[in-house]
Amino acid sequence: MIYPSIDKLVDIVGSKFLLVNIVSKRVKEMDETDYYQLTNYKSTKKIGKALEEISKGMIHIKEK
Repeated sequence: MIYPSIDKLVDIVGSKFLLVNIVSKRVKEMDETDYYQLTNYKSTKKIGKALEEISKGMIHIKEK
């Protein structure tokens, strides 16, 4: 089973399209700055880490 659940993340974010955009931007930010918001991740890959940050409420989405 995938952690965190995609259904839970879509409820937080609003749409799968927006989720993909947020995760891709966060992964690029992790690559550039080597900054991680959590100390313990279940995932070893950066995409999973970004998804975990969203599920923990560490990434906030601004609507224009």
